[in-house]
Amino acid sequence: MTISSSLNAGVAGLNANANRLATIADNIANSSTYGYRRAVTDFQQVVNRGSVNTSYTAGGVRATNTRLIDDAGALIGTSNATDLSIDGRGFMAVTDISAVNQSDTAYPIRLVTTGSFRADADGVMRTDTGQVLMGWPANPDGTLGTYPRDSMAALEPVRINSNQYFANPTTEMRLGINLPATSTIAGSPVVTSDLTVEYFGTLSTSESLDFEFTPVVPATGASNQWQMTVRDSGANGAIIGEYTLNFDTSQATGGTLSSIATITGGAYDPATGAIALPVAGGTIALQIGRPGAPNGLTQLSDSFAPVAISKNGSPVASLISVEVDANGYLQAIYDQGFTRMIYQLPVVDVPNPNGLITLSNQTYQLSPASGAFYLWDAGDGPTGNVVGYSREESATDVAAELTQLIQTQRAYSSNAKVIQTVDEMLQETTNIKR
Repeated sequence: MTISSSLNAGVAGLNANANRLATIADNIANSSTYGYRRAVTDFQQVVNRGSVNTSYTAGGVRATNTRLIDDAGALIGTSNATDLSIDGRGFMAVTDISAVNQSDTAYPIRLVTTGSFRADADGVMRTDTGQVLMGWPANPDGTLGTYPRDSMAALEPVRINSNQYFANPTTEMRLGINLPATSTIAGSPVVTSDLTVEYFGTLSTSESLDFEFTPVVPATGASNQWQMTVRDSGANGAIIGEYTLNFDTSQATGGTLSSIATITGGAYDPATGAIALPVAGGTIALQIGRPGAPNGLTQLSDSFAPVAISKNGSPVASLISVEVDANGYLQAIYDQGFTRMIYQLPVVDVPNPNGLITLSNQTYQLSPASGAFYLWDAGDGPTGNVVGYSREESATDVAAELTQLIQTQRAYSSNAKVIQTVDEMLQETTNIKR
């Protein structure tokens, strides 16, 4: 029985080391594979209980294989903005291009740590192996909705439509204008100061706001008061707002706005210093300054001076490129010099990454052993950032694998020698009868 157990132990040793050799070979073969996570083989002793004092029965060895998914490789830089990697323990969600082509809404979700994503003929961001990047779509104005963090049902394939024009209407405007204080003194001529500011409508057409500033001249003293009238070319020159501007004369805040009275048009909010100006097709937040604030409208000296005028919006724009920032926001970059968020790429985290099921093309599947997933914002929690212009190198250390290869070869040869020795001993036992 003892000799037979030795033979079985030798065979088990051969099988275990052959198993280890397979993982070493796989690691070395994938030493240049982006995103590859190393596989290892561990040995466990098997004990057969026999008579403790009279004989020993060899139990042999058992091999178990583990994929070290939590052992990441180093990140290297690339020249493609949508070469993406996770700088941490998290994963990006992907699906298969076949599911997208079939217009299936129940996309099978896989996890990856890196990928070279590029838009195909349909604008779908995918890798050469057919892994499609998944994300939460942003609203048309570039804001994000609220999505569940424990479900992937809201994730959609990321699509980039590079041939579509984009309207970028003006929603904010800031006026920094000085009005002459001498114009509101008794006896001064009533001279209206005009200012025209271009803005872009909801269809990115060029429109203009015409501002008229008329001083209120009193019979005596100084009124420090102006009438502001706003006309909109998009509404055929109609008046869209009339306001009475009152300016402070104190030593501390002289020349700044003290109050604004709305005659017609959108209301003035003293907390923000903005007027909700109703233009054709929408509303512009016209920033003219808070009471007592030195920026915005002022009344000083004797000159009319538009010193700082700014606005957002642009003519119709075309997409020229996309980039992903560290927060996982996929930003569309347009030829008019502005950007807009079109997707958010959440980072998936599981309690036990090594419990994921390993699939081809460096993808992983959730399993009961990996635990429940959670979708984090990139940079929050334990998951790390999304890094563009980067790929994750293989986690294989070739020098270490070659060293283990030598050890495995020695161990395999030694187990083969055990089998050879048992065979010779059994032959000697057979020869006793002779």
